Amino acid sequence: MESEQGVHGVIKLYGCGSPNVRKVVIMLEELGLDYETSFVGVMNGAQFQPSFLALNPLGRVPVLVDPDGPAGEPIFESGAILIYLAEAYGRQDLLPAAGRERYAVMKWLMLQMANIGPIFGQHNHFIITPEHASSYAGRRYREQATRLYRFLDQRLAEVPWLAGGDYSIADIATYPWALYVERHGLKWDDLPNLRTWRDRIEARPALGPVDATMQRFVADDMKDVSNATPESFNRFFWREGDEGPEVDLTPMIAEHIKSR
Repeated sequence: MESEQGVHGVIKLYGCGSPNVRKVVIMLEELGLDYETSFVGVMNGAQFQPSFLALNPLGRVPVLVDPDGPAGEPIFESGAILIYLAEAYGRQDLLPAAGRERYAVMKWLMLQMANIGPIFGQHNHFIITPEHASSYAGRRYREQATRLYRFLDQRLAEVPWLAGGDYSIADIATYPWALYVERHGLKWDDLPNLRTWRDRIEARPALGPVDATMQRFVADDMKDVSNATPESFNRFFWREGDEGPEVDLTPMIAEHIKSR
């Protein structure tokens, strides 16, 4: 439930059209919380502005500010945000308070944070810069991403949800990254259990408003890309200006953003 105007006490989500932001939007909608969004133009370096670095010194989205919540300060890292929201708002169905069920959720959440997100994300960089796709690093990320998709599909052949019998923050965290299946050169028909899991998530009532929020983020991303300079692209990709001939990344980045 996105708030149209910021008021004291309303949760604020800083983000853009990324999978890590999508997972937080899903969680906020699952909880039925009022929140407002603030776009961070990462292609033009907004994440490095002092005002944003005060929220997250690493300069990455998402960041959640919950003025009346128990954290007492901004929360960054999407997995930490999901844990915080589940515990702060009493959703033990999404993250059990104790016992084997809790550790199962945490295990699969950490798998997403430590493996799926980083590997899929790095694979995306080689899709955006295809001149490097055939390098050792490009091949490695492609192969590891494919292995993870198959691993998820095998897991979901055994259980309905990643942590076992119940939908949890592990599913919320993983779902946005799984949407890259076709972008990563695979077919949903070859991952039938992952596809069924995706469809069950998308059938949840809370998912209804999520796409609208993310489409607004993506529209802002597209404007941000259109205004970006080669220098700002290099800074976003952490490339030195003298690393070879300058390549216009705008078309590939725009295509990638639209595929989210």
